[in-house]
Amino acid sequence: MSGFDDYAALIRELSTRQRGGERAIAAEAERRRGLQSGVDEVGRRLAAQGERLDRLGQAVGVPMRSVPEATAPDGGGPAGPAGGPGSAPSGDPAAELATAGRLADEADRHGQEADALARRPVLLPAWSAPARAVVVYAGCALVGSVLMLIALLGSPLPVSGMDLVAALSCAGVPLLSFVAGQVVLARWGRPALPDPETPAGRYVPLGFVICALVSPSLFCLYLILFRLLR
Repeated sequence: MSGFDDYAALIRELSTRQRGGERAIAAEAERRRGLQSGVDEVGRRLAAQGERLDRLGQAVGVPMRSVPEATAPDGGGPAGPAGGPGSAPSGDPAAELATAGRLADEADRHGQEADALARRPVLLPAWSAPARAVVVYAGCALVGSVLMLIALLGSPLPVSGMDLVAALSCAGVPLLSFVAGQVVLARWGRPALPDPETPAGRYVPLGFVICALVSPSLFCLYLILFRLLR
């Protein structure tokens, strides 16, 4: 009986060790699957970041050089962080994968900031598009009117020649101011990366009305002051 008991004990120990080995193999396989899933996720995030950089580069006119995707030594997928030539073994893969994830998070944050900046125009970026258009057209009309009034103050035109000046004021200066506003909005009032939800727009009717009102109003004010001061 003692020999049979020893044999049964050995069988039980062998079975226990076999089950433990199977559990260890299953745990290792699960760990590898988790690492591979993490590597694949980081690879997808890097690919998305590359597409974002390409889109931003095309928007600002600076083409980005594509970086070929690295693969793992066994060809199973993108490789994780690697050391330089002659470096020590990689160490703990889970820790390195976590580090790569944190770096990808930081890259995503910077990419979102760059994307937000690219969707804002250079001129008055914090303003809404209608407010920006009003300021630009009013500023162009005011500058054009001031230049016209400066020319009038230094001009020897008699009072009888004011009809020609009035015609120029009511037609030429507003038109030039309107064109200048269009150019400014087209050059500095549009974001490098258009936002489909908030189109820039140059507000042509609004700009025409503003430019058509400012210059004649200032010219009428000048005539009133000219009559009063004679």
